[in-house]
Amino acid sequence: MFLRQTTLTIPYLRRCFRSNRSPDLDNAIAELNKEMESVFGEPPISHDGLSNLSTHQEHQLTFPEESRSETVLTHITNTGEAQMVDVSSKEASKRVAVAGCKVMLGKKVFDLVSANQIAKGDVLTVAKIAGINGAKQTSNLIPLCHNIGLTRVRVDLVLNDKDFSVEIEGEAASTGKTGVEMEALTAVTIAGLTVYDMCKAASKDIRITDVQLEHKSGGKSGDWTRRQ
Repeated sequence: MFLRQTTLTIPYLRRCFRSNRSPDLDNAIAELNKEMESVFGEPPISHDGLSNLSTHQEHQLTFPEESRSETVLTHITNTGEAQMVDVSSKEASKRVAVAGCKVMLGKKVFDLVSANQIAKGDVLTVAKIAGINGAKQTSNLIPLCHNIGLTRVRVDLVLNDKDFSVEIEGEAASTGKTGVEMEALTAVTIAGLTVYDMCKAASKDIRITDVQLEHKSGGKSGDWTRRQ
């Protein structure tokens, strides 16, 4: 069996092991320790050894584990608090992200948009500009996003007469130390919401669906593309 080390956060461990225990509980713990040793090949840290650990060390205890994803939540500290990630040590690289979504209009509204007969005006043009503006405002909308310099924002809206929808694709690009996935996703979301706002007087049954990242490149994690 392949085992590897992983860092686990163990809150209130010191208090738990220092509390008064009954003989029955001690026996149960001893049996559990034997089982852990047979599985992991080594005994767990005893409560006597644990009592000498500092508070920081208690939060950094390592135990072997059979399998664990390498993915971590970078916006969460070791103590579970939200944080804005420090990217100052990262190398700058070209970052690109493409996202998409669909706005399901229904035939009635689709025909009005196609004929440019919506009372508020040109739906696709207004939504395109809104999406571009949305991308530039991402750090103001998403609390822990970095305020980055975008080098390119593209928003395309295409009418699809097969399902009476508007298909929206957004692309964001930057040369920097953090990705632009959120900027691309914000662009298509704001564009979709603008389509809804422009058309809501004609129908309340409009739906925004399939908001998702389609592709990203650059940075330490490299390229990624959604599998169809």
